[in-house]
Amino acid sequence: MHSASARDGARLHSATPTVSGRWLLTAVALVIPCAAFCAWAVLCLLFWQGSWQLLYHPTAAVRHTPASIGLAFAPVGFATTDTGAPRLQGWWIPSDPSARYTVLYLHGQNGNLGDTLDDLAWLHGAGVNVLAFDYRGYGQSQFVHPSEARWRQDADWALQYLTATRHVDPRSVVLDGSDLGANLALEIAASHPEFAGVVLESPIDAPVNTIFGDPRARLVPAHLLVRDRFGLDAPAAALSIPSLWFLPEQSQGQSESSESSGAFQKVTAQKMRVWLAASSQSHEGISDSLSRWLDDLHK
Repeated sequence: MHSASARDGARLHSATPTVSGRWLLTAVALVIPCAAFCAWAVLCLLFWQGSWQLLYHPTAAVRHTPASIGLAFAPVGFATTDTGAPRLQGWWIPSDPSARYTVLYLHGQNGNLGDTLDDLAWLHGAGVNVLAFDYRGYGQSQFVHPSEARWRQDADWALQYLTATRHVDPRSVVLDGSDLGANLALEIAASHPEFAGVVLESPIDAPVNTIFGDPRARLVPAHLLVRDRFGLDAPAAALSIPSLWFLPEQSQGQSESSESSGAFQKVTAQKMRVWLAASSQSHEGISDSLSRWLDDLHK
């Protein structure tokens, strides 16, 4: 009786599965790389989702309007959704009825329209109508993360609003961009030979270097994850309408090695360059240059 029980116990013991050391080593060798890859993939996803914040710095609260500096304006909304809500909010700042040109103003990557009153004042002082708007993600416009593709689409919607809703002749449209908005203005102008001209205020050399130069970008394939480029050379070479470039003044002995200066050299169409002194606090000289340039457009 005891002998049979002992035999049964031995058989049960011999049937109990065991894990070999080789299997454990193989499992560890597979799990560790898989876990590392998953962690890296998560890092790539987080970088892809958040890298826009390295280039764009929008704010939501619009603290100042043209009325703050005595300019008459009308709030406008356009690019409506299927429910009728406008995606984009902006300002229409009219000049006198005899104004020859209408400027579409494209602000830079920081803040919102409330931070652009100085630029809008000198544009208005040059005797032009002005449409200024906030990109999606800025000010009171629809909240989505900014990107180069979305900025381009927003600008196209603004142009459609000017020509289709306000019936502005495309031949009287002048694009004006500041900082990263200047890079966008150049890109758009290169594909619209019917426009009157484009004004570029301090375009940014290689703006996406602020993303690719971030230490976290070295851990992921940043150039594959980020689609934005805002390059200057290609649109400058393709530009066929007159352009006015406001560029930071070169220091003594400094060569014209910046990308914006190089892009200016690539333009074969009518062009004019004005150096901006770093210490300048007034837009008077800029306004005078713009007025002269606008006068030359219709000669």
